Amino acid sequence: MVTPKERRMDELKDFLEKNADKDLISSTCLEEARTLFSLSHAEVERRALQSSLLPARYQRNRNSISVKQQLKLFSSRVAVVGCGGLGGYIIEELARLGVGNLVIIDPDVFEEHNMNRQLFSSPKSLGLAKVAVAARRIGEVNPAVSVESVKTRLSGVNGTELFAGVDVVVDATDNITARLEMATICRGLSIPLVHGAIAGWYGHVCTIFPEDMTLEKIYHNWQDGSGIEQDLGNPSFTPALVASIEVAETCKILLNQKGLLKNRKLTIDLLDMEIEHIYL
Repeated sequence: MVTPKERRMDELKDFLEKNADKDLISSTCLEEARTLFSLSHAEVERRALQSSLLPARYQRNRNSISVKQQLKLFSSRVAVVGCGGLGGYIIEELARLGVGNLVIIDPDVFEEHNMNRQLFSSPKSLGLAKVAVAARRIGEVNPAVSVESVKTRLSGVNGTELFAGVDVVVDATDNITARLEMATICRGLSIPLVHGAIAGWYGHVCTIFPEDMTLEKIYHNWQDGSGIEQDLGNPSFTPALVASIEVAETCKILLNQKGLLKNRKLTIDLLDMEIEHIYL
């Protein structure tokens, strides 16, 4: 016997299919369906993708990402630790890519020195919690993305709870202690970690699976204190580039693609325009 909910979902599917342009469905149509069937943005988008219909916002993904893969991204859950220089770009790119569930973690508020490079910073955001500003921005960019914003500092005490149900963790922190702690938490939960770091004209990215000890190898000579980014600072372009590579790695993990930066570090020198792989 068909339940009222099942009948309503069949009606939604019929509505979406009748109003689609071949396999594309517009934001206007999705919004109409949301209102008509009293559903969330996320539920309507999920139903469209399950019906092999591609929301038109993702149409430029289609030659690289199939509708089936787009559904996989939409069903995925990614945690981003840090909403600053790297984190702002990572969060926005993941949302525009179509990753459906984001957990964003950061204890800080925006300050004036953030405005040269942090995507979500502006004069109006000064003094506001970074996670709150980021969540509001993603609601404007892609309202189908569910955002869990947590204004706290990640630690060994809260990490297991914060990463519950997460498919990938993306590192957007700015200190080595936090990175090593994050790697330990991810290892204990068997979650892949995408690590990125920036300093001045330079940056690096690597992807770490639970069986790897990549960060420990990278920072084996580290004693104490902050990383060199505190000394070299960061111009606007370095975080944008490194964050984009981190998002690409995250996408490949979620879609089970080859070519990951596993057991190797991609180093970037934008001053001399040199890129190098270091195997670890």
